[in-house]
Amino acid sequence: MYLKTLNLRQFRNYQDQKVEFTAAKTILVGNNAQGKSNLLEAVELLATLRSHRMGRDRDLVQEGEVIAQIHATLERQTGVSDLTLTLRRNGRRSVALNGESIRRQMDFLGVLNAVQFSSLDLELVRGGPEGRRNWLDTLLIQLEPVYAHILQQYNHVLRQRNAFLKRHVETLNATSLGSELAVWDAQLATIGTRVIRRRDRAIQRLAPIANAWHSSISGSTEILQIKYLPNIPLEDNHPEEVQQAFLAKIQQRAIAEMHQGTTLVGPHRDEIELTINQTPARQYGSQGQQRTLVLALKLAELQLIEEVVKEPPLLLLDDVLAELDLSRQNQLLDAIQDRFQTLITTTHLGSFDSQWLKSSQILFVKAGEIIRDLS
Repeated sequence: MYLKTLNLRQFRNYQDQKVEFTAAKTILVGNNAQGKSNLLEAVELLATLRSHRMGRDRDLVQEGEVIAQIHATLERQTGVSDLTLTLRRNGRRSVALNGESIRRQMDFLGVLNAVQFSSLDLELVRGGPEGRRNWLDTLLIQLEPVYAHILQQYNHVLRQRNAFLKRHVETLNATSLGSELAVWDAQLATIGTRVIRRRDRAIQRLAPIANAWHSSISGSTEILQIKYLPNIPLEDNHPEEVQQAFLAKIQQRAIAEMHQGTTLVGPHRDEIELTINQTPARQYGSQGQQRTLVLALKLAELQLIEEVVKEPPLLLLDDVLAELDLSRQNQLLDAIQDRFQTLITTTHLGSFDSQWLKSSQILFVKAGEIIRDLS
């Protein structure tokens, strides 16, 4: 797939900017806080309807404006598509494909696929489990767009159940309230099972690919293992088995939930365990080794999406080359070649070899404007 044009209107610090992409690799050069990352964020939003910055829609709309719009033309083997995402400061976002409004946003997903790799991704290793869950969910949305709807349903039921627990934190042991809670339990277990099974399948597919990349980058000196540790005991991935285990654990934690007024059971408490040579990665070795792990994860994401959708996704590299030493930079750049359309942000061009610069489109970004093209 190839992103041909991107048009940003009143998005972040862009008033009205159109970009035409003329090479497999585009390097966006500029000082910090000029809008380089905002441009990549716009592409990420078209791919996943999520932002790794996790900003609210009102934060994406330019100050003083009511709406922001991201419009792109994308070429795939099946033809050219026009994608439009409209964000509103005080209201629901809307999407359109080839000029036609789409009621269900999940039908918009899967048209454009992209993998984002930024310096924030180092938190995948160092940070808490929520970041790893978000990473896995974002990947899953691209592998199975229906997952976005499943996750939305789960979060809705979770909020409702938490609100119920909070309201009745003192009186929940009453029989009448217990029967009402059982309704929420059943819904949580049904939808939560769909989340768990998909997360499990995704890790089963991703782990061996990431392991192979990690072995290659580290010169076979380190063994990476990725394990899905669901909050529900997972003996079997069969839906009935998972659902029964889910309900059983809810019963076990019922008293604790009554006291705390919150849901303690479900995939919102899952963990994805990353180990190197059987040691938890966050405790293992240098920052360089942690960067190798994240690089392997990102290359595995690219490969897995390509296998599933049958076309190479876009790669968005947000100021990440500065975080990698020369050896890892070369590993990444060699893996990309011209196989993936790549958008790269950087503050200077010094980290690129002359061959890369010759074959790349170079755009300069200043205060929300692309000021000149030296490609």
